[in-house]
Amino acid sequence: MTTLFVVCGRVNYTNLSRYSQINERTYRRHFEAGLGLERLNRRLIEQLRPEDSEQIVVVDCTFNEKSGRHTHGLDWFYNSKAQRAEKGLEWSVVAIVDLQQKTGYTLSAQQTEADLRTEKTPTEDQVASRSRLDFYLGHLAYCTIFFPDWIRYVVADGFYSKSKWVNGVVGLGFEAIGRLRSDANLKFLYDGPHRGRGRPRRYDGKVDLTDPSRLTFVATLDEGVSLYTAVVWSVNFRRPVRLAYLLKEQNGRRSYVVLFSTDVTLDPLHLYRCYTARFQIEFIFRDARQFLGFSDCEARSAEALDSHVNASLLALNLAKATLQSTHTRAEPLSFSIASLKRLALNEHLFDLFIDSFDLDPTLIKSHPNYSELLSYGALAS
Repeated sequence: MTTLFVVCGRVNYTNLSRYSQINERTYRRHFEAGLGLERLNRRLIEQLRPEDSEQIVVVDCTFNEKSGRHTHGLDWFYNSKAQRAEKGLEWSVVAIVDLQQKTGYTLSAQQTEADLRTEKTPTEDQVASRSRLDFYLGHLAYCTIFFPDWIRYVVADGFYSKSKWVNGVVGLGFEAIGRLRSDANLKFLYDGPHRGRGRPRRYDGKVDLTDPSRLTFVATLDEGVSLYTAVVWSVNFRRPVRLAYLLKEQNGRRSYVVLFSTDVTLDPLHLYRCYTARFQIEFIFRDARQFLGFSDCEARSAEALDSHVNASLLALNLAKATLQSTHTRAEPLSFSIASLKRLALNEHLFDLFIDSFDLDPTLIKSHPNYSELLSYGALAS
């Protein structure tokens, strides 16, 4: 696993063998066998958690460009970078985000199956088949056995704000947090007296999201954003939800974002904090792609692809664990994966020189200039 930190260029079997004593064929055999890293990731996450720090589950998908015709799982998936559907691979990723450290750790990644129907346009022969949302929910259900005991909230972006997902999360014993559409169908709950006979009145009118006057003001956030809240009935989810309504007024123009939680007792400020922490999973995708070969796999089988992607994400977890040894756990974790790779490469080269020239490692590593040379080329902290 440490070889991933010293490789320069693309992280594939050939390049990995150049920086280690393991043959390229050995890498291929091991990756084809599968790794199964969820239990290891869970133990790592539990060890890195600061005392009493709250953690949430964040779910998202990421697209991988892939050419060829025989790679397992090739299909048309949405590529957010190009803002259109493209042919390639998609990975469903479940991560644990620590709110105190303000960083995320990958728990599991699964490749999205091909030929799954979309929720919008199922064809006649796909009506009875599974949808992609079913697959994402199945991945989440699989990961629940690896969740730490203190996990309560599952956070996802607006794509997942559908009744099947929300009710599925609640059915698994967790609370869902997400973002609603700007035209979401919501109703105020009636809490007045019951008049006359018949069925008690349940609703008190439709929620007009363009007018927050009936919502309860909570606080003014940064950049002049006002936070409002209310407990309302979601027609789509068929359950009451807690709203966190964010209104921004600037230069005479108004814009708003509507967040929700199935936990109606949740503080709206904490709801907002949990949803903004969701973006930590994007940093996981960025670092794994740019530095740890997330998109460099040249294999075609399902097992090898799964091993490559999960090994890349585990390497990022290990990088953060390495930094935790010299970091105050109560503070947000800030680091550069580029600098960490430079330090690992320098140490690898030192060990190679010491071994090749038959030098005394104790004499070299005890020299006062060793640590300075070890950080040669690294970014200043």
